[in-house]
Amino acid sequence: MKILVIRLSSIGDIVLTTPVLRCVKRQRPEIEIHYLVKPQFKEVLSENPYIDQLHFYDDNRAALIRDLKQISFDKIIDLHHNLRTWKLKKKLGIPSASFNKLNFQKWWYVRTKKDVLPEKHIVDRYLEAVAALNVQNDNLGLEFYIHPENHIDLWKSFQTDVVAAVAIGAQYKTKCAPAEKLAEVIRQIEIPVVLLGGKTDQATAQEIIALCPDRLIFDKTGAWNIQQSASVVEQAKVLLTHDTGLMHIASAFQTPIVTIWGNTTPKLGMYAYKPDAPEKVINHEVAVSCRPCSKIGYQKCPKGHFKCMQLQNTQSIAQSINDFIWDKDLPLER
Repeated sequence: MKILVIRLSSIGDIVLTTPVLRCVKRQRPEIEIHYLVKPQFKEVLSENPYIDQLHFYDDNRAALIRDLKQISFDKIIDLHHNLRTWKLKKKLGIPSASFNKLNFQKWWYVRTKKDVLPEKHIVDRYLEAVAALNVQNDNLGLEFYIHPENHIDLWKSFQTDVVAAVAIGAQYKTKCAPAEKLAEVIRQIEIPVVLLGGKTDQATAQEIIALCPDRLIFDKTGAWNIQQSASVVEQAKVLLTHDTGLMHIASAFQTPIVTIWGNTTPKLGMYAYKPDAPEKVINHEVAVSCRPCSKIGYQKCPKGHFKCMQLQNTQSIAQSINDFIWDKDLPLER
């Protein structure tokens, strides 16, 4: 049997599909798993041992359709479930299953602030799409695999292997704490800090560094690929992050996570997934009446005040981070 799993983007959403791949392959080893993803996210899946073949959703759709038809799939598992994947499935003409996106419930929650969403993580909703294959959740969490060439030796890079990782960016600005708020937190973190993010986060990183003249900060924004950043997250004593892809990668490594939530909320079902260690996740939210203002985010606050981030208690956030750093179960020795 051959199945085509579809999740085109983005980093976090793709990482959240990894339990599906593992559960299918371990519980139904005769099934051949193919995965369709956008080419810019290849590194998220390139080392995953449960994928038999990767396919890339690029501009040459005609060639993609032709190549996929030649494989003769038995079923499509659509974990993206939007108009693009609907068109793709229609052209392939293959039986398919998808997950419940809960679009109406999310819309209602955003519009009225009344939570009618089920208490079910998106991982469990993804797994419902393969239930007909007699596949169940093994509750082993997320996975992320790194090629040995992308492993970062902390000691060689920083002359220390005791660091806190800070993911300073996110896809939407309303998910990101302002630089001055992040700087307030970082000034209170008791070990060296590594800033992680893309090239678009470099200006923010420099602003944070300027606001923290007495702190040891290593800026790696825009310097590493996603696997290299993931390598640091794997080894870090704790990750400070927003609602973003590195949060889910940290979940895969069981790295303690402190998350600052802005316009989105964990109730939307995309919180850090740690079925065996929920105590290793601390979410910081501000109770303002306009949250959530979107199920995804905006490039600026629709109300103009950005209270969901401006009112964050930086002392409390830093205390959560330091508590994880000095946890007796998290050794600081190499």
